[in-house]
Amino acid sequence: MLRQFAALALAAALSLPTAGHAASCGNSASGFDAWKREFAAEASRAGIGQRGLSALANTQYSQATINADRGQKSFKLSYDQFCQKRGCNVIVSQGKKRKAQNPGFYQSLERAYGVPSGVIIAIHGMETGFGRFMGDSNVLNATATLAYDCRRPAFFQPHLLGALVMIDRGMMSPGAIGAMHGELGHTQFLPGNALRYGQDGNGDGRIDFNDMSDALASTANYLRMKGWAPGQPYQPGTRNYNVLKEWNAASVYQQSLAVMGAQIDG
Repeated sequence: MLRQFAALALAAALSLPTAGHAASCGNSASGFDAWKREFAAEASRAGIGQRGLSALANTQYSQATINADRGQKSFKLSYDQFCQKRGCNVIVSQGKKRKAQNPGFYQSLERAYGVPSGVIIAIHGMETGFGRFMGDSNVLNATATLAYDCRRPAFFQPHLLGALVMIDRGMMSPGAIGAMHGELGHTQFLPGNALRYGQDGNGDGRIDFNDMSDALASTANYLRMKGWAPGQPYQPGTRNYNVLKEWNAASVYQQSLAVMGAQIDG
């Protein structure tokens, strides 16, 4: 049975700290150590404790993350090219089987959050191939590197603070492994979103994004909190279609979720 932690999610959202002013960014590893010291002072003022600050001090600049961030090309493809590259037909085929094998679980998600199974399954398949590959990068190194990098520091610094909060609270290890941009688990939550929208889907009293039940419940909760209207369609031109953009801003990604979700649900 799903055990919802709405109060915990709300408390986390309200207590997520913000830094007082922006630390200096950089475009190479040379300024990273100085930036960490500057950001640590901001993080301390924002309420990050010693465990989180120690983890920040031990982070290393991730050139692989920067290379991946600069090399994203799949979202520039046409829809057909994107789906061929990402294996949309395979996701649909496997997604239908997964839904048929565990209908009670997916129905419980729909009852709890109002998001159709097909959409959640499509996201799971698109993000990690249903958990087959959830990343091989240190989450904190990746997040700190992107928070320092001059390309999008304002976007990633709240996620770095979220990661430090989770480390402080024992929700995440400094050695946690995820994707190249610091995403966690089965559906690749950035740390700030993991803190805000995480749900205990299996009822064991903790939130673990490497657990499928927790990750999919959190995904459904994220969409619902972003404005998903239960029982309403989610194809182009609808409110729910626009909510899909909150998951990923790329139009081809948004379209693929709508198409695959409808096909999985039949």
